[in-house]
Amino acid sequence: MHDLVIRNGRVVDGAETAAFTADIAVDGGKITAVGKIDGRGRREIDAAGLIVTPGWVDIHTHYDGQVTWDPYLAPSSWHGVTTVVMGNCGVGFAPVRPDRHEWLIELMEGVEDIPGAALSEGIKWTWESFPEYLDSLEVLPRVIDVATQVPHGAVRAYVMGERGARNEPATAEDIVEMSRIVGEGVAAGALGFSTSRTMLHLAKDGEPVPGTFAAEDELLGIGRAMGAVGHGVFEMASDMAPAEDEFQWMKAMSAETGVPVTYGLLQSPTKADNWKKMLALTEEARAEGAQITAQIACRPTGMVLGWQSSVHPFVGRATYRELAHLPFAERIVHLRDPAVRAQILSEPSKQMGAIGMILTRGFDRMFRLEQESGLDYEPRAEDSIAALAAATGQEPDAIVYDMLMEKDGAGYIYLPLLNYAEFNFDHIHEMMNHPNTVLSLSDGGAHCGVICDASFPTYMLTHWARDRVRGARLSLEKVVSMQTRDTARLYGLNDRGTIAPGMKADFNLIDYDRLEILAPEMAFDLPAQGRRLIQRAQGYVATIVSGVVTFEAGEATGEMPGKLIRGPQHAGMAIAAE
Repeated sequence: MHDLVIRNGRVVDGAETAAFTADIAVDGGKITAVGKIDGRGRREIDAAGLIVTPGWVDIHTHYDGQVTWDPYLAPSSWHGVTTVVMGNCGVGFAPVRPDRHEWLIELMEGVEDIPGAALSEGIKWTWESFPEYLDSLEVLPRVIDVATQVPHGAVRAYVMGERGARNEPATAEDIVEMSRIVGEGVAAGALGFSTSRTMLHLAKDGEPVPGTFAAEDELLGIGRAMGAVGHGVFEMASDMAPAEDEFQWMKAMSAETGVPVTYGLLQSPTKADNWKKMLALTEEARAEGAQITAQIACRPTGMVLGWQSSVHPFVGRATYRELAHLPFAERIVHLRDPAVRAQILSEPSKQMGAIGMILTRGFDRMFRLEQESGLDYEPRAEDSIAALAAATGQEPDAIVYDMLMEKDGAGYIYLPLLNYAEFNFDHIHEMMNHPNTVLSLSDGGAHCGVICDASFPTYMLTHWARDRVRGARLSLEKVVSMQTRDTARLYGLNDRGTIAPGMKADFNLIDYDRLEILAPEMAFDLPAQGRRLIQRAQGYVATIVSGVVTFEAGEATGEMPGKLIRGPQHAGMAIAAE
């Protein structure tokens, strides 16, 4: 008698094996057999007509605060994610001195657009050191497995105080202490260390994240501490400017310490082909013995602009600013008034800098997100608001206004910023097929007011494997392996990501034909009624964690089999022997 038997499913095993029909037996949270299962199960699920995949492993999330109060970690868990890695981009909540709680909250709020009031109300701060943070996470029930990294910003502020917060150079003594703390955190179970070296990441007060300008000796000292422990990934968000200098220390550190380095890579509108240079440098570094991998995204990093979003094209206009404080329902009543509409459209926007200009006047990069065929994250130039205005003779801002007023004021405009190469998405296909990249950058739990990319796993199946019509697709087998085996292996999670005897029993049972991402919506369900964009999916018949069904038909079962992951995980004996 097995704990669970899944029968007759079309197994897509995460190892890029051609899909095959089989039964799967589970005992003690592990897969014990794949094939024809004669024995019965205490619970049996008939998966005929469904695909059965490993659970998704999302390695780039920002649930560091939410994980302390929310056992579900939605939206990620709604999209079949069974393992998340947090603590990315150098921001997080440990270590922390008792008088620096609000400072870390404001750092996270500024960098990741997570409401500070929600974090202040939700986090209970039962820790100071990083190991104590892990201990606090371990006792909470949850629906999925969670792992985290030691964040540079918190470490620097803890050791250096205001000097660290202001990005002053670290002394030799500072580096010794920071390295000790990172080593202690990795030894306690962190999967690695993260830092930010991009000017896009600013605290709420406008200051760059601590560590943005860290010198090579600081980074190397931390890398050596990780190497001494014997595991851990060095994760980085960086402008890579100049790229050759960044790769020089990355290569040196990885080659000396054996620590893998991974960095975020998105196509830039100002340097359209720079991603090719980054991948060439990555390939060169690996040829010289460094373990360097680029983290990539499966669609543009795009903002969802609506009346309740953090920003929209009218946020800088005087009449709208007079209404902005009103409750949403009352605000919409005013915005429906033709006189108010005319007044807002007649006004110039206040100056908001180069990025602000794109967000408020970049009509050639604004698109209707919801089409008759579904959500369009690969819009064509001829579908832009600017093109529509030229074709109809309307003013582009009037078109945007009316689109935002759809669905009782819940309409959205999509504005892709990064990874949107002159209305051509072949570069994303090429990145995903490159041997030195890994799928990442969903930012689950972050950018609550303007981005919702936690739906990446579902998008990979619906768009890249099934529905894409403009350009090449990817095989279903590759799409599954990219977000199971490949993401898990980068972080040493060798016990999951494939369907084979000895592996962790995390699965998604999916009605592939019905699988669909639903439209984003604004919810106010964080502590202190904090807002966040959420996005649901349909077609997930069941999600299973450690052999326990956690979601059925998109609804939570109430089971909480999720655990805190401490350090690398090893495969079962059956796999290790292969």
